[in-house]
Amino acid sequence: MASLLGKVPTLAGRIPTVARGVDVLRKAGLFNPLRLDDALRSTVSMRRWGPVTGAVRIAAGHNPDGLAIVDERSEHTFAELDRDSNALARAWREAGVRQGSTIGILCRDHYGMVLAMVAAGKTGAKALLGNTGFSKPQLHDVAEREGVTIAVYDEEFGELMSALPDGVTRYLAWVDEPDAKHEVPTLAETVATTSAAEVPVPDKAGGIVLLTSGTTGTPKGAQREVRSPLAAAEFLDRIPLRSGETTLICAPIFHGTGLSQFLITLALGSTTVLRRRFDPEAALNSIQHYRASALVVVPTMLQRILDLGEQTLARYDTSTLRIVFTAGSALSPELGNRATEVFGQVVHNLYGSTEVAVASVATPEDWRRAPGTVGRCPVGCEVRLYDKAGNRVITPNKQGRVFVRSGIAFSGYTGGGSKEEIDGLLSSGDVGHFDADGLLFIDGRDDDMIVSGGENVYPIEIENLLVEHAQVSDAAVIGVPDDEFGQRLKAFVVTEPGAKVDAEEIKAYVKANLARYKVPRDITFIEELPRNPTGKILRNKLAQS
Repeated sequence: MASLLGKVPTLAGRIPTVARGVDVLRKAGLFNPLRLDDALRSTVSMRRWGPVTGAVRIAAGHNPDGLAIVDERSEHTFAELDRDSNALARAWREAGVRQGSTIGILCRDHYGMVLAMVAAGKTGAKALLGNTGFSKPQLHDVAEREGVTIAVYDEEFGELMSALPDGVTRYLAWVDEPDAKHEVPTLAETVATTSAAEVPVPDKAGGIVLLTSGTTGTPKGAQREVRSPLAAAEFLDRIPLRSGETTLICAPIFHGTGLSQFLITLALGSTTVLRRRFDPEAALNSIQHYRASALVVVPTMLQRILDLGEQTLARYDTSTLRIVFTAGSALSPELGNRATEVFGQVVHNLYGSTEVAVASVATPEDWRRAPGTVGRCPVGCEVRLYDKAGNRVITPNKQGRVFVRSGIAFSGYTGGGSKEEIDGLLSSGDVGHFDADGLLFIDGRDDDMIVSGGENVYPIEIENLLVEHAQVSDAAVIGVPDDEFGQRLKAFVVTEPGAKVDAEEIKAYVKANLARYKVPRDITFIEELPRNPTGKILRNKLAQS
């Protein structure tokens, strides 16, 4: 009794958060207070099947003929996705997939990838989402560490599959010539030759394993189990997605940015439009054709869309867009302002990571007040700053290490270990500050800090300034060894087409806007910055150049 009474204050403290979360779901169309029985069934389905399969089951029950997934080749309803995944799950069970098995999925964004994720949930297996930029050693190490028994992949990755450990069963999710014969069975063939009857509920939902987007070494596996519909409120509180709309997802689903919005779109019973490869003009065409209300991109994709120029942008009707959702890497003030000029007050800038999930979101109002901000925490989330000694930083505009509490944070790395934790909050690995209005700003990665002549410098501040230069398209700053200063700053600059600017002009520009010690000593002009699929700069590659 004493232990139960001790929990009462904690439970009472959660009531306002739960109530607010429920209201967020109501506004989005995920919860009808007049149909509590329906809400109960949805909760049970999510807990039984997991976030992907549970959302499909719910949507197939509510709106079976609703358009679920669109890709370059096909359109599929929720009922079709439910039936096809029944057949695939049955085939995989016959092939030996059991509760807790791991199904590796190395695909670009298309219906086959979604089908594999849903079918994995119906077997109780974990869906491991692989990075399409894998090297052979990375693929082998990850597959071996995670115990992959089935690999689902696109035909273009066939040669890469030679790195898989022995004994892994293979399936093709996308083939370049659908009518050609292939040695490896395709998902389409498997579905067509297997019964689509209902499959038994697994003892436990399998969950999803994301891989960290580290730029060196073997990515770590981060397992996430989303078993409560209230988890969606952490996104919907500050991103006004609504049931029955259409979302164009350009960001890769194997990363948290694309995956999070894909899961929300599924849960809302909305249409998801996918494309295997990002093409900026094709994205505009999809927005117009499908009357998309939301566009999900990483910042480099947004930049490529805007760089099409006024004439091309004007050819497409994007007036249906209510949300341009960006995450995955830093959104510079210059790029966010350009997007606002073109699309209106619709830019939503999310800050999070594979481990902590969502931390904060800048709404268009936040961005208008303070370009570059990542906004405020949504319901169910908390961000605190701590100094290196573990003391909390509460003074406005004072920098600290970022720690996050989220209802959908990961449950630890699959290979063991976790992130640093203070007071129940996980480290994001970043440093940042709050302004006087309580808006959060990320100043850089803790491990990106450059110590030059005894001064601490974070590259992002200089990079944001450089891209504001009229003749600069993109920029990155790293530290390189220096006998006198320990490290000196080196900038890599991508200029606009036809630009005429030299290193001395770039240095003078930085000197006129920032402290002298933040002026790069070296300037190198290059055609393109190396980035990973989510837009993060591969600084290790720059350091080797």
